[in-house]
Amino acid sequence: MLPLVLNPLKLKTGLAGRGEALARRAALLAEAGVETRLLSPDASDEVLAPLQLLFVAGLAEGEARHLADRARSLGVLVNVEDVLPLCDFHVPAIVRQGDLLLTASTGGTAPGLARALREHLAGSFGPEWRERVADLGKERARLRGQGLPPAEVSQKVRDLVVEKGWL
Repeated sequence: MLPLVLNPLKLKTGLAGRGEALARRAALLAEAGVETRLLSPDASDEVLAPLQLLFVAGLAEGEARHLADRARSLGVLVNVEDVLPLCDFHVPAIVRQGDLLLTASTGGTAPGLARALREHLAGSFGPEWRERVADLGKERARLRGQGLPPAEVSQKVRDLVVEKGWL
């Protein structure tokens, strides 16, 4: 596994599917700030080709496989919800508090464990972390404005977290 955090403003993302699974995936992408092009399950290659990522949810496996194979042949990375062999990547369990993003993943091996970890993290990192992260960002900017080297800025921010007893 290679965990990455992608800038949603730089992604060309498609979403295809049906029903509740499609709605859940659309909500997850919207919450992350990803502009998503809603596609028909039989979208043409011309529609698929400009994409970088394609999410598929709520389709029968055969239909999902056909769409995923066509997209992949065009260089598009594909995630088919709950069908690990059809996925080039997967979405971890997520806790989001403002700019704080915490994730848990088992690479699809034990989704129940990832969910339990997400619930634990959500209980440990509540809404107060939104303001804390914003404050730490301001302090980081102030320290960087003083010309301090990145390693020193990082250490001072870490020291502030410890001093305040946040962890």
